[in-house]
Amino acid sequence: MFGSEKPTSGRWRTPPFDPRFPNQNQTRNCYQNFLDYHRCFKKMNLRGKSTQPCEYYFRVFHSLCPMSWVQRWTEQIRDETFAGKI
Repeated sequence: MFGSEKPTSGRWRTPPFDPRFPNQNQTRNCYQNFLDYHRCFKKMNLRGKSTQPCEYYFRVFHSLCPMSWVQRWTEQIRDETFAGKI
């Protein structure tokens, strides 16, 4: 299972600006960072390396995404029904 339940160390008021998502609506930014975190976590685990570099994505999606979305996506990953490619 992926580490979505891992507690964050420190909190951001807002994540840093990402030029890929310049608009006010940050829904795509939320989703992309969720995907990036899980891809990073999976890849680092497969290589037997520390998942510390993935912490950035974790903090960003936790700052941007409603927790109900994160919980639903995490359940879908666990149930293997998630639509995104991880």
